[in-house]
Amino acid sequence: MAQERISAKLRVKEADLLEQMERLTRPEQDQGAISFGKRIGDGTAMAVDRLTAVGAHNNLQDILDQVRRALSKLDEDTYGRCDECGTQIAPGRLEVRPWSTHCVAHG
Repeated sequence: MAQERISAKLRVKEADLLEQMERLTRPEQDQGAISFGKRIGDGTAMAVDRLTAVGAHNNLQDILDQVRRALSKLDEDTYGRCDECGTQIAPGRLEVRPWSTHCVAHG
């Protein structure tokens, strides 16, 4: 892949991740009266949804960090090499996950 094409793919992924993260952190409009009790009610469901959103946000942040690292590697001319051992990352892996910064052994 040409560097410009890789960079464009990474920039699109970065924008998509940022948009997803923004949606997850957007406050709910109608939270109404929240009650927590012995039975699963709206408050409990909202708490579970919030915990799930926090986990999803953390996963998105990890991928965003990888995307930004891959962009840095393009600038450093080390794109396609494993950050851990320096070996070439399999082309198939980079095709599927252009933000890969580690080989399969170290991923």
